[in-house]
Amino acid sequence: MITLRINGENRTVDAAADVPLLWALRDLLGLTGTKFGCGIAQCGACTVHLDGKAVRSCMLPISSIGDRAITTIEGVGKTPIGASVQKAWLDLEVVQCGYCQSGQIMSAAALLAVTPNPDDADIDAAMSGNICRCGTYVRIRAAIKLAAKATSG
Repeated sequence: MITLRINGENRTVDAAADVPLLWALRDLLGLTGTKFGCGIAQCGACTVHLDGKAVRSCMLPISSIGDRAITTIEGVGKTPIGASVQKAWLDLEVVQCGYCQSGQIMSAAALLAVTPNPDDADIDAAMSGNICRCGTYVRIRAAIKLAAKATSG
């Protein structure tokens, strides 16, 4: 049994220590907003926050997490930055197929937490590991800038 702090709550999973966080979230805890994409931490679909930092959950064994706080797409909207990012995504109709978008939102929220007013280079660097097969990158960039304006006042 391993206890994980997810979206502000302690949750216990009965799993082997090497089970990736993605599968603990999806299969054992029913938090299916975090998506499986590539399985090798290259596409960003499985992005969650670990103590506020964007990480890929598909290759992160649950035994390596310890008492660090995990935030998923289900919980990020409870934060001011996460709520602003989600609102900007909706306002600008970023989503096309939507599969990658939870990971995109998580990466964008992590960026804005450390860089409240990112320029294009900041956005490119933070979002470079998130792949969108539909090519919504222009709308993603615009939504990040809109969320930055909303959170900076």
